[in-house]
Amino acid sequence: MFMKKQILVSILLYLFVIIVLIVTIYGFFNEQVEIIIPSLMIMVGSLILGFMLNSYLLREKFRLDDNILDLTKEILHELTIPISTIQANSLLLKRTLKNDPKSIKRLKRIEDSSIRLERLYEELLYSIKKEIKTVAKEKIDVSVLMQERVDALKYLKRNPFSLDLKPFIVMADKIGFEKMLDNILVNAMKYSEKNKSIEIQLKNNILMVEDHGIGMNEEELKRVYKRYYQSDDTSYGEGIGLALVKAYCSDEKIKLWIESEKNVGTKVYLDLRKILYK
Repeated sequence: MFMKKQILVSILLYLFVIIVLIVTIYGFFNEQVEIIIPSLMIMVGSLILGFMLNSYLLREKFRLDDNILDLTKEILHELTIPISTIQANSLLLKRTLKNDPKSIKRLKRIEDSSIRLERLYEELLYSIKKEIKTVAKEKIDVSVLMQERVDALKYLKRNPFSLDLKPFIVMADKIGFEKMLDNILVNAMKYSEKNKSIEIQLKNNILMVEDHGIGMNEEELKRVYKRYYQSDDTSYGEGIGLALVKAYCSDEKIKLWIESEKNVGTKVYLDLRKILYK
């Protein structure tokens, strides 16, 4: 479907250029019929040739993209085998070591790490897919997804969360939306003390994530979306989280803005009305 749409758009654009050229020629030579007729014939021939060339080139491009995607899937699929092996053996060991609390605790860490590795595999595949072609969108309940992401982050044993959410359905690509939420939540945790609560609220189509951490001044707020920028050099990270959030929101027409005060905290707002499921 995506390939057909791209070919159609390309052909229509080419047709528009041809029509403009024909009208221009007619404007210059409207009294010389002997020039107009050969020009029209040339234009029609160009249109047919352009149609064939566009179709061939775009089909080849999509064929190569599909081949690359299939090859990538095959390579990445090999990663799922050791992940599945780790998870299966952890489950078996848990049954045999159920009377050994220390071993169970270690196994839990292994399980959490394997789940994280599986998640990274899905995100890598998603990123490759998105570069090559459009990722399919689906209905997502933001309240359910946010609760899932909060539960997944609890293994870090950091900040408590306070959620004020109601069912709210949007249309988005799930993994991309999850990655965007994760970056916001991890940032809130990273720049807050462990005992400080992170508050999440969804009201009037606006999703808000608030922390009570180090905050930012006006100068820092201006640069917060720049790739590799970090407002606090002492915190671990690559400084690309909010740059990725900004890029995703721009692609999906989600309005994003941030309010912050130094040593008070930060609020991140997402206006979701443009992706609201109707």
